[in-house]
Amino acid sequence: MDIPDFRQNTATRLGQTRRISLDIAEPLSAEEQVVQPSEDASPTKWHLAHTTWFFEEVVLKPFDPGYREYDPRFNYCFNSYYEALGPRHPRLQRGLLTRPTHAEVLGYRAHVDEALRRVTGDGAAALPQAAWDLLELGVNHEQQHQELMMTDCLVLFAGNPLQPAYRPAASEEPREPLDVKWIAFDGGISEVGHEGGGFSFDNETPRHECLLRPFRLANRAVTNGEWLEFMNDGGYDTVALWLSDGWSTIQREGWRAPLYWERGDDGWSQMTLRGLLPIDPSRPVSHISFYEADAFSRWAGKRLPTEFEWEVASEGVAMDGNFLGHGALQPCAVANSEGLSQMFGDVWEWTASPYVGYPGFKPAAGAVGEYNGKFMCNQFVLKGGSCITPDGHVRRTYRNFFYPHQRWQFTGLRLASDA
Repeated sequence: MDIPDFRQNTATRLGQTRRISLDIAEPLSAEEQVVQPSEDASPTKWHLAHTTWFFEEVVLKPFDPGYREYDPRFNYCFNSYYEALGPRHPRLQRGLLTRPTHAEVLGYRAHVDEALRRVTGDGAAALPQAAWDLLELGVNHEQQHQELMMTDCLVLFAGNPLQPAYRPAASEEPREPLDVKWIAFDGGISEVGHEGGGFSFDNETPRHECLLRPFRLANRAVTNGEWLEFMNDGGYDTVALWLSDGWSTIQREGWRAPLYWERGDDGWSQMTLRGLLPIDPSRPVSHISFYEADAFSRWAGKRLPTEFEWEVASEGVAMDGNFLGHGALQPCAVANSEGLSQMFGDVWEWTASPYVGYPGFKPAAGAVGEYNGKFMCNQFVLKGGSCITPDGHVRRTYRNFFYPHQRWQFTGLRLASDA
């Protein structure tokens, strides 16, 4: 793709992405958009403002001499973790930002969007390539926050005694769970990591060789029905299945089921973006921590795949699936059992790989170098995307990462074993 085409494509995706964020927020009231429901989550209003601040701070202010800053105070309010860009409002107090108001945040977005249209339209020729690269980063950054907007909304609604639905549930009969089939891979020396051509985050590089022993992957993600078997077999009470930190965590937190599961007179239900629904045994289990995924794998006599096994196995698998644009807003049952299914979409799949830099990794200079590198400690890699990941956002080399106790995202697992 030549430079003019690349710039037109970036400008088009920028406009689409900015609109999608507003579409995600549209079903929520102004009151719902200001609440911070947990330590992991942020208010919808903050997400809308922070993604706007990112474009203002890293693109418009450095590269557009004619840009008029909307409100200098917003830099403090909506910076997330970029130390190089100055002090910021404490993360755990984002829900206290009743001012600026919801209407003012929408005005802020409109002001920045107008400037972005100008610099990517009539002013496109004056923007250096560095600015276009940052615009592309900004699009992908906003897509990450769109996923967070959805998961943070679920945290909010799950804590509401009315248990509201983000979107009403459609009538759908549970499917019969399909049997697990095992797909074998030979192993050997393989190249992993992004190889250039198209956007990637810096943590996906540099591309390098890795040695894999022969292995097998399950053809689908672990289901709710299989998780119920784990629970009924005393999975949460059998210390031998758990890592020490995991056992301490489930004892301290009182975990006996995935997040959002509730037991009633008629059995188990789960709070979803479609409201409180009965557990469908055929759907992939979601909202589990790394500790739980690891314990289940041990209970099943298997293990979690490494991120490199997952990436190599995904070669040749189409990168389509149940993403945000599909509209399901929850993991769906596998449609067929031929080959690897559900590799992309449905649930983020925990791997056994710690989140560290690849050999030769060096963070970029400046504030954008803080995007990924400084978080390479005490977290694990997840692959594949989920049912609320924006379409076109993930790649087979994409590396999501969370702390092992976190489970507010749509996180699940796929089993692996040595061949």
